[in-house]
Amino acid sequence: MKILLVEDDPKQLMPLQMVLSQAGHSVDGVKDGETAQWLLAEKEYDLLILDWMLPRISGVSLCQQYRAAGKTAPVLMITAKDTTPDKVIGLDAGADDYLVKPIDIVEFMARVRALRRRSPLWQGDTLCLADLELHLDRLILERQGAIVSLSSQEFQLLEYFMRHPKQVLTRNQIEQAVWEWGSEPESNAITVLVRKLRQRLQTLAAADWIETVYGMGYRLNPPEPS
Repeated sequence: MKILLVEDDPKQLMPLQMVLSQAGHSVDGVKDGETAQWLLAEKEYDLLILDWMLPRISGVSLCQQYRAAGKTAPVLMITAKDTTPDKVIGLDAGADDYLVKPIDIVEFMARVRALRRRSPLWQGDTLCLADLELHLDRLILERQGAIVSLSSQEFQLLEYFMRHPKQVLTRNQIEQAVWEWGSEPESNAITVLVRKLRQRLQTLAAADWIETVYGMGYRLNPPEPS
């Protein structure tokens, strides 16, 4: 997933961002609500993880603004506030789940996986499109019993394609979906990543699923059902 993680304590932000990245997610980690507000206006996310107490704009306010804008991605609120009235405030602001500090990493990742599975595209920990199956738990791709392993970035790119089948995705959209905020990929990085993903798909006789739309970007074209 493309995740926005907002946590003002670097000792919390860095390990959470690391474990999410290791699980194959693309994570924009920021320390204040104002920067998060700007990113939410510029980019689309699959999941928001918001600390309640943030400089400038609180996580609760961010969540309220996000829902008021009609955005529907799941929101996980993290906070030291553990009373029932506090939890009600967070949930009424539009949060989907609530996790109290100190955070247990195993429980944290379980909550993330549970929120991801709310997408209608996911069946458990598997994203399916035609006869292609993308397995979150092992970062592998399966087609008709044949299996190929993917790197973290290959997984992120294919997930993005599978979430937007038959849509032309521009290079800028792909960069925002796969690379974390503040990182600048090399000029040919997207071309190289698409080539690597095609090589993985070739193993499954599906390399022609990814179409280059010259002057625009790329499109995932699964075969029509016969």
